[in-house]
Amino acid sequence: MAALAVSAGGLWRLGAARAEGRWRRLCGAGLLRGFLQPASGAGDAAQRRQVAHFTFQPDPEPQEFGQTQKMNLFQAITSALDNSLAKDPTAVIFGEDVAFGGVFRCTVGLRDKYGKDRVFNTPLCEQGIVGFGIGIAVTGATAIAEIQFADYIYPAFDQIVNEAAKYRYRSGDLFNCGSLTIRSPWGCVGHGALYHSQSPEAFFAHCPGIKVVVPRSPFQAKGLLLSCIEDKNPCIFFEPKILYRAAVEQVPVEPYNIPLSQAEVIQGGSDVTLVAWGTQVHVIREVASMAQEKLGVSCEVIDLRTILPWDVDTVCKSVIKTGRLLISHEAPLTGGFASEISSTVQEECFLNLEAPISRVCGYDTPFPHIFEPFYIPDKWKCYDALRKMINY
Repeated sequence: MAALAVSAGGLWRLGAARAEGRWRRLCGAGLLRGFLQPASGAGDAAQRRQVAHFTFQPDPEPQEFGQTQKMNLFQAITSALDNSLAKDPTAVIFGEDVAFGGVFRCTVGLRDKYGKDRVFNTPLCEQGIVGFGIGIAVTGATAIAEIQFADYIYPAFDQIVNEAAKYRYRSGDLFNCGSLTIRSPWGCVGHGALYHSQSPEAFFAHCPGIKVVVPRSPFQAKGLLLSCIEDKNPCIFFEPKILYRAAVEQVPVEPYNIPLSQAEVIQGGSDVTLVAWGTQVHVIREVASMAQEKLGVSCEVIDLRTILPWDVDTVCKSVIKTGRLLISHEAPLTGGFASEISSTVQEECFLNLEAPISRVCGYDTPFPHIFEPFYIPDKWKCYDALRKMINY
């Protein structure tokens, strides 16, 4: 044992010496400064802000819901959860690390305000989190579960698809778990790679009995989350994690609701319909501006907001007017929800189409790390697809 300890100690010192040598070489080469020190100066700051593949475009300040406050997206989520806990004494929030605020700080301060019996941690077991939430909801209480990343929702797939979604149906509506809401950070973030960047909404869009919602902004997030929590069906609420701090706008302090299953026409147009949800809405808004400026093309921009059940009427009405449709999402192309939209529009609006429907999506590969800028459907890919449609 002593010899082993000496050997281990020698290896540790050797490793430390090698590490120190690498440290000195980095310092001497000036490389470490670039790794550890933040860039300074207005030019560098502007360059850092342009690293994202989109520019967040806030909506006009809402006037119909009373006093507003500047919030980013995670603060809007916190505000919605705060409103729910204050209004509903049966509401509880649970998940991994939510007691101290969660990894994205969406539940910060709520445990101190409402107590450890209403905001509490769970084991690292997604299947258990959702199963526990189903049980709470069946008793009539309001269950708000958090899955720490959408990439980790798959262990809970059986509980969501075979239990939560079918509970009302299999009992003939004698009992249900409709007061269950599952929140989860979703989508690319710039450095999330395989296990922190996925967009799994299409998996759940194939499952009758649940609702799937993705907001694009703080105002939308609060109103849609409150609607999910109050809805009488189990809901999955995906939160674009890249917007948690990047998206800032005026949000009402008091509770308000935005209807589910109603898409929003953000910008009217006559030549092309652009459809997206979540972060990608801001990408296609830029594309619409580029098309107007460079091609003189008028684009109608639609935020789908609810994936299941989705607003067929709004999308089809727009396509009948424009004759062209481009759908964009971060998830892989094959089997993505753009396929469902495309199929439905082709069935309903075939004689109105002036060009094939275009889908601009992620590649059919795992989500990459260093190659993320090449993977995501950015404005240039969308613009190129739009240009091809116009010239068809």
